[in-house]
Amino acid sequence: MRIIAGQYKGRELLSLPGRQTTRPITGHVKKSLFGMLGEDLTGRTVLDLYCGTGTLGLEALSRGAVRCCFADLDRNALHLLKRNIAALGAAGRCTVWSGDIPARLCAWLGELTEPVDVAFVDPPYAEARRWDWRAVGETIFIPLARRLAADGVVVLRLPGRVAPPETLGPLVTGRVRDYGDMLIAMFVMGSRQEIG
Repeated sequence: MRIIAGQYKGRELLSLPGRQTTRPITGHVKKSLFGMLGEDLTGRTVLDLYCGTGTLGLEALSRGAVRCCFADLDRNALHLLKRNIAALGAAGRCTVWSGDIPARLCAWLGELTEPVDVAFVDPPYAEARRWDWRAVGETIFIPLARRLAADGVVVLRLPGRVAPPETLGPLVTGRVRDYGDMLIAMFVMGSRQEIG
């Protein structure tokens, strides 16, 4: 995996080959996703939940994000994430949270002093297929909405054929893109218009 644009363009990232718990996003989909978000994320605060080895959050930092908070339960993935952060010299802009995301997200969000501009939510496919949308709305998406900037975006990546609801608490679908084996849904606050 490589960073495709920005300050760290071309830098290789460590990943967990052959593991089904992490699914690094393809370069094509990542390019499309950041095209929808805007190529320049200067000054933005980003969350990368279910981050694996940090592909999305590190790409955001490369494109100018001022801070990224990464969270995952997989200790092996977080070990490689920390090595990726160190290799890029980005430790001063990163926070790494280790633990169960639905159980601990509210406490982690309480540590933030600034609103969140972009939140990536990228659960393991097996977990996403079993999601109770009402439950994850209460434990993940509603807490995120409370900390989201006025123009903030929550980006949800799901396996193909798993359709997200149109609303998650106060968040509404801004855009959905189907890439065959994966789907990306972008959520915004209910009063916002469609992204892109």
